Order: sequence, then C-alpha cells, then structure tokens
Amino acid sequence: MLARMAIRDWPIDERPREKLLEKGAAALSDAELLAIMLRTGVSGRSALDVARAVLANFKSLRKLIAADRQRFCAEAGLGPARFAELQAAIEISRRQLSESLRAGPSLTTPRVTCDFLSAKLRDLEHEIFCCLYLDKRHRLIHYEELFRGTIDGASVHPREIVKLALQRNSAAVIVAHNHPSGVAEPSQADELITQRLKEALALVDIRLLDHIIVGDGVSVSLAERGLL
Repeated sequence: MLARMAIRDWPIDERPREKLLEKGAAALSDAELLAIMLRTGVSGRSALDVARAVLANFKSLRKLIAADRQRFCAEAGLGPARFAELQAAIEISRRQLSESLRAGPSLTTPRVTCDFLSAKLRDLEHEIFCCLYLDKRHRLIHYEELFRGTIDGASVHPREIVKLALQRNSAAVIVAHNHPSGVAEPSQADELITQRLKEALALVDIRLLDHIIVGDGVSVSLAERGLL
C-alpha cells in the first residue's frame, strides 16, 4: 500500500528523510538513502520506488556509484542533474577522508591508508598509479594520481616521482595502484617497479614505505609481503 502513495502521505516513521533524522543515516537501507538524494519520483512512482528499481537494475549501490555518466543517465528516473549530485556527494566523502588522513595519525602501517586508497581506486575500470607524499612524521602532505594505464616499467617514471617528492618536501612516499580485474596479487612488473622506485628515492634520502595494490574488497601491501 505504501508504494502506491506519495512519500509525503506515508506515516512519518516510514519516510526516509524523517527516519534519518530520527534514527540516523545508518538505520536506512540503500534504497532509502538513494531516495533522499533523488528527492522526487516520476509519474506514478515515488522516489523510493525509483531508488529500488535503480538498485535492482544496477545490482548494487557500489555499481551505481561506479557507473559512468552515460550508463547512469540512461536509467529511468535519473539524469545529468542527479549524476552531478551523486558525484559531488562521493567527492565530498573522499575529501573528508583525505582531510582525516592529514589531521590524523601518522601512516605507520599499511592498514591505515587502505580505506582512503580503496575509495579512490577500487571501482575504476583502468589502472591508476598514485603517490602519497608524507612528512617526517609520516603524515599525509598530498595525494596525487600520476600515471594511467597498464602499470609496467615503461609507464611509471621514477624520475618524475622523485622530482615531485622533492617539490613536496617529502620525507617518505607510499605508492599505490589498482587492479581493475579485482585481483590484488602483485605481478612481477609490480615488484620490479617497486625496487626501481625504492632505489631512485633512496638516492635523495626519501624512503619508499610501501606499494599498495587495490583490488576488489582487498588491498595488498608489498611491505607486509616483505617485497620492499
């Protein structure tokens, strides 16, 4: 019965926005959270109806978030404005996490950085090689995406990383890249470039603390594997 009524006509404790204000965002389902962002539905369907249909078609909230503009806007009830709103919300979350890393504890263990790197890299369909530039206390100075494409000895340039690390006045560096296949196991090329970067940075007295590979729901630290 509720699905045939406008959300404003539902009992107050069943409305997503009121439920969030009363119980907190964690109490809402994926569809309810998406319905709040959508705000309005389409003819004959409430925002929650649209949200449920969208999630059913995309199979998960994660796949919806990872969808490109064309795929997202092709879905009934969505469009460019809602794509922009969702991307803005995602970027706000990423920037908040980045600020937390800058203000938070030193990045002394691989696990501290994994949530940040996963949010940045996990759902990309192409490989991105990035650097975390750290100060003497291993706090984040800057995050930068440097190279795009298949990661091998030809595509990652140690000299460029050394130059930028010096410009950032870095005392240490963590590098990372994603595997779009979802498998986070390091390849021989990953191990080779790690050693090349470690040697190049050591020449200017900058430590390479780790090389983290981001897969689907898991990240692998080459430092933890004893490969650094």
